Amino acid sequence: MLGKASAIWARVELTCAALLAASITLLILLNVVTRSMGAALYWVDELAIYAMAWMTFLGASAALHYGKSVSVTVLTDILPEPAKSLVAKLVHLIVLCFALFMIWFCWRWYAPLDLARHGFDVKAFQGASFNFIYAEPTTTLGIKKAWVWSIMWLFALGATLHSLSNLFGYEPDTGEVE
Repeated sequence: MLGKASAIWARVELTCAALLAASITLLILLNVVTRSMGAALYWVDELAIYAMAWMTFLGASAALHYGKSVSVTVLTDILPEPAKSLVAKLVHLIVLCFALFMIWFCWRWYAPLDLARHGFDVKAFQGASFNFIYAEPTTTLGIKKAWVWSIMWLFALGATLHSLSNLFGYEPDTGEVE
């Protein structure tokens, strides 16, 4: 069940990351065309940067599911199989701890309970907490940065799901044909 949920979520993450990669290409091409015509669209740069950040976090989370994240294997390559398995479990546990800390940090950063205590009044929340996450707009797009930064929630939740799945024995599908 956990492995299946992880696999489905990883496919969603990779699909979204691929769409974002295509959008980045189109945004850069749009930027080149509009600048060469002397009518630059300044918001395009910012949107391309945010799309790149989202693509990166979604891809990193999916990489955990597929077992394709960057790793240094100098030590584990020389270990016997039982020790390799133990080290792999330890790595999954460390990643799980990191992901859970990310959830905790996002919880503290977004402070949803404090916002609710202030009746979802952003100004009252800001005055009491000096947390301006819900009010700060992006430079050129004009949307709230809280929406842009919400990728941190998605990354943390995806990494938690994938590391739990890996920790409890689900073998990731590497996508390689035998």
